[in-house]
Amino acid sequence: MKKLKKSIRNWKEYSKISDLGIITRRKFFNNCFDGALTCAGIVSGIFIIFLAGSDSITPNNVIITGFATAIAIGISGLWGAFLSEEAERKKKVADMRKDMAIVEENLIDKPELLEMNSKKHMKKKNKTLLEKAEYYATIVASLVDGGAPVLGSSLPLIPFFFGAELSYLHFIASYLILTALLIYLGIFLGQISGGGKVRYAIHLVTAGVVTLIISIALGQIAG
Repeated sequence: MKKLKKSIRNWKEYSKISDLGIITRRKFFNNCFDGALTCAGIVSGIFIIFLAGSDSITPNNVIITGFATAIAIGISGLWGAFLSEEAERKKKVADMRKDMAIVEENLIDKPELLEMNSKKHMKKKNKTLLEKAEYYATIVASLVDGGAPVLGSSLPLIPFFFGAELSYLHFIASYLILTALLIYLGIFLGQISGGGKVRYAIHLVTAGVVTLIISIALGQIAG
């Protein structure tokens, strides 16, 4: 129990040092929104085929296509975010060390201060607090980057788990879940900005409607 409390206390400290809260909020919104609209495009494309009278598509086809896309986006986000975050945070630590070296160089003319500074460095562990915080932030940011689009892509697929044959109800329920998700993300943005929840929600729902209209238009052109 003591170890858990200590770990939680350390995580909170790491989050403050690395500005993790701001980063994860931004990543969660961007990637969840991307996943939701990607799923909207997939569901809309299949809806167009359904309207054309195709009997070969089943709810399982929608689920497999949707989850395969969600997993691909999630792996892409996780892998890409880890590599980019790791590179950026290593650079940040390296820059900090350069600044420390400059400070020591400026202390050359003051041997007593230089000796005190060196003793402080000798007392430090192999990994500094900054390095631990940056590593922690890299892991958490990568998980959010990979998990958020999977969440956004998966929720609208829930209705397709019910029933052996496709029907209008599947698509209506899927669009309702998608709309609710976009409204939630709009409220989430409004809370971050300190206002304008309705405005953000309208903006995001409009993006979903535009995605649906374009998908249907492309289906009509292709048909």
